[in-house]
Amino acid sequence: MAKKSIPIIDMQDFSSVAEKMVKACEEWGCFRLVNHGVPIELMSEMKMVTRSLMDLPMEIKERNSHPEPGKGYTPPNMASPYFEGLSLYDMASPGAVHDFCSQIDASPHQREILDKYAFALFDLAQIIGSKLMEGLGLGGELFKEWPCQLKMNKYNYAPETVGLTGAVMHTDPGFLTILQDDEIVNGLEAVDEITGELVSVDPIPETLVVNVGDVAKVWSNGRFCNVKHRVQCYEPKIRVSIALFVLAPKDVKVEAPPQLVDSGHPRRYLPFDFEDYRKLRSSTQSPTGGALKFFLVESS
Repeated sequence: MAKKSIPIIDMQDFSSVAEKMVKACEEWGCFRLVNHGVPIELMSEMKMVTRSLMDLPMEIKERNSHPEPGKGYTPPNMASPYFEGLSLYDMASPGAVHDFCSQIDASPHQREILDKYAFALFDLAQIIGSKLMEGLGLGGELFKEWPCQLKMNKYNYAPETVGLTGAVMHTDPGFLTILQDDEIVNGLEAVDEITGELVSVDPIPETLVVNVGDVAKVWSNGRFCNVKHRVQCYEPKIRVSIALFVLAPKDVKVEAPPQLVDSGHPRRYLPFDFEDYRKLRSSTQSPTGGALKFFLVESS
């Protein structure tokens, strides 16, 4: 019996990529992209930059600060004692990359790679957004001017951590995440929405993983699956990953477009402000999207 795995989508398969993306969002809430257009050399350089930045002294990493939790440096904590991450919030806004690099004294080369990588992924996100719109039969752009968060992650694994959890089971709060996973050290696992079983998302070099989050579930009127996933420690090696979180529209409430609502598919969720929702997720301790229940439309 073949091992179960998440869908793999070739972005050069122009005739069917939009349809395949929508199907993967509906059935899995995640998929792996090949031929995605982000230069392989840039991905490799970004991984080296991430490793070097994550190896900085703690007092320098802590300069990556933000007034709101989750938008700056994440130190090892009770929930995830082996995980830490540097964060570049709203990275497409003017000066965001420069400000981040200034916080941690990044070198000119590191600044250059960060800038190129952030905007290569941002461009890819726009393409994915247009393909999802196309696959749903909708017109217009999806992610234009949406805030995005770039996060560099490090899992400090050791022999005594094998079999333990590096990142607890969760869904991503935003619309989608584009992830460069560690091509050598495995550990990412996704929940099969139909069976509930955990499926190992085995790394494939030179590819990217896309995860669908809570905002996408609401925006799609329940069609898309906000995939539950976690990171386990399979072996005592440092694991590095880089994620671009495409969050939610600025100054506009999250809701399904009218084209996805009709008599056969009544509106499932009330509109909400994303930042309010993110705080509700935290205050209700709902890492797997359970807070969405507070926005369900009551059936008549």
